[in-house]
Amino acid sequence: MRKTKPQRTLRPPVENEKLTEWVQRTSTRISPLVNVTLPPLVRTVAKYSETLHVGRTVPAHVSAQIPVRVHRREAVSPDGSVASLVLEHVDGRPLPRWFPGAHIDLTLPSGLQRQYSLCGNLTDHGGNLTDHGRYRIAVRLITDGRGGSSEVHSLREGDTLTVSHPRNAFPFAPVGHGDTGHRKIRFVAAGIGITPILPMAESAQRLGLDWTLLYLGRSRESMAFTERVEALGNRAVIRADDTDGTPTIRKILGRVRPETAIFVCGPEPLIEAVLKKLAKADQVEVHFERFSAPPIVDGRPFRIVLASSGEVIDVASDQSMLDAILAARPGTVHSCKQGFCGTCRLKVIQGEPDHRDSLLTPSERADGEILPCVSRAGQTLTVDL
Repeated sequence: MRKTKPQRTLRPPVENEKLTEWVQRTSTRISPLVNVTLPPLVRTVAKYSETLHVGRTVPAHVSAQIPVRVHRREAVSPDGSVASLVLEHVDGRPLPRWFPGAHIDLTLPSGLQRQYSLCGNLTDHGGNLTDHGRYRIAVRLITDGRGGSSEVHSLREGDTLTVSHPRNAFPFAPVGHGDTGHRKIRFVAAGIGITPILPMAESAQRLGLDWTLLYLGRSRESMAFTERVEALGNRAVIRADDTDGTPTIRKILGRVRPETAIFVCGPEPLIEAVLKKLAKADQVEVHFERFSAPPIVDGRPFRIVLASSGEVIDVASDQSMLDAILAARPGTVHSCKQGFCGTCRLKVIQGEPDHRDSLLTPSERADGEILPCVSRAGQTLTVDL
């Protein structure tokens, strides 16, 4: 069989989420023939979506902000470092559907915008939540962070804010590449990385798939949603460093057999260790989501010229373009710093950019758009700022 290399999951268009849900439901219920033929068909559509103009335009109702209020706030880790917020529409209507791995952009009262994974318990294939059409997020307090987590923790029940429609940069894919019906799914979550993974594991159990979950944390006291994880039974294992020791990547992954899909979310060292360990694995898929921007690979210094003022900003080899801009212009709008939200998008006026994002389409890049949080340049780049 053809050897496949680990690869990052491509983000499906928001308006195609219904297709994803349909695949999830039918793939485990109908004949093996469909399990073999349907995935290549879906991949073919995705491959030529640019040519077919599928998912190129996000409808206005999807891009619009939704006014919500905090319906319920509670600590979900024993030490109180992780707070869970249940959000409801201000007029009481059900919030738009979401699927495992999805996140929302949360605009806080201060104007800060942050991305958080949706971690409610999907109770049925219709996408209904145990919270009756509400969204649940969980945020760990980072005292020396950029301020977003502190502001979230300061919110109280009844406070209002806005959120985006759900987007999915880390979709759960129950159907694999050339699935033969023997596919195994391994979930690995570390720390707050449990938030996108937990709904996936709950969905895998509901669909009757062959799956396991390993949930890692520095201490049991700091780990969120342990009761929900334990409710999944013996397929889910919780391991805390303070009681079980720090595991090696060999212990984390164990023996990975062909036709295995790995879904992992956690700190950068964990992601890199998994990718390195499975770089030459045969017939193994790796799907992952990072907490922060990916490391800069083969970075070289270059310069940015701000068109509005002519100011020249030097970007170091180990520094992102966005960080260099923020040092000179602290108020520059940005959010995820990972190349998927598009908040920091700029227009290139002159120069050749080195695009390293997974969001912009070829036509957008041809029009001169760039995401400075991850993309770079060979020499000098003049941007409309």
